[in-house]
Amino acid sequence: MPQENPPRLFCFGLGYSARALADGLQGEGWRIAGTNRRPENASSGGRELFAFDGTTPLQDAHAALAGTTHLLSSVPPGADGDPVLAWHAADIAAISGLRWIGYLSTTGVYGDRQGGWVDEDSPRQPTGSRGERRVAAEDGWFALGARCGVPVQSFRLAGIYGPGRNALETVRSGNARRVVKPGQVFSRIHVDDIAAVLRASIARPHAGAAYNVCDNEAAPPETVIEYACALLGVEPPPPVAFEDAELSPMGRSFYRDNKRVSNRRIREELGVTLNWPDYREGLRALLADC
Repeated sequence: MPQENPPRLFCFGLGYSARALADGLQGEGWRIAGTNRRPENASSGGRELFAFDGTTPLQDAHAALAGTTHLLSSVPPGADGDPVLAWHAADIAAISGLRWIGYLSTTGVYGDRQGGWVDEDSPRQPTGSRGERRVAAEDGWFALGARCGVPVQSFRLAGIYGPGRNALETVRSGNARRVVKPGQVFSRIHVDDIAAVLRASIARPHAGAAYNVCDNEAAPPETVIEYACALLGVEPPPPVAFEDAELSPMGRSFYRDNKRVSNRRIREELGVTLNWPDYREGLRALLADC
């Protein structure tokens, strides 16, 4: 009997989070393909790379997507909507043998809760245009899954950190700031725990499901910087009141939402045990790996 081809993961946006998933699956024999804005400048590592920047469609999309069994999109929506859906919804629906679709969204869809708790059943009430675009993109992906009979899951990511992208690196670079806004908290998630959640969903698809992907402890941003400084044995930067911080408009927008995000569904429905359940364990592990 001919041997069945191994599964094929196609990632629209083979970036930081998607690569964490792809690395593990490739080590288990999966075929990996995906898009990059400039694939000629990226190391393929045995992966098929295709150019896609959202402004024009994939060249020969049918051939690029052929054989895909699992599809992940991490491409953010723009002012005109989700570019993957705009250019390739019909191509995705036409994939034969597609078993699973994941969309990387954000906890920003919940908006501001003044430090209160949200879970996946909380209404989506984004406070800005970026959050509104995410809500529309989620709905678009769910609708596509319903049309083509493929389970679509949305993963609402908290602030992502991991190797090369964390508070330790910020402190080392000299760019750390201790901005204080009383009562403000942010949720976070280690990139490897994102991959663990995605793998658990692949093993147990649930059409139309949304999952909050965050660790167990929302914390003030200045507390995380202080802890990183303590691990590195350096003095923390002086505190700066939020009103005096002179943040960019993008930076200020992150402080507009204040909430604590429940991760109970990934633990109870997907059976995920986080490797790094809070920022302290995550940063200690990153320091040990240096």
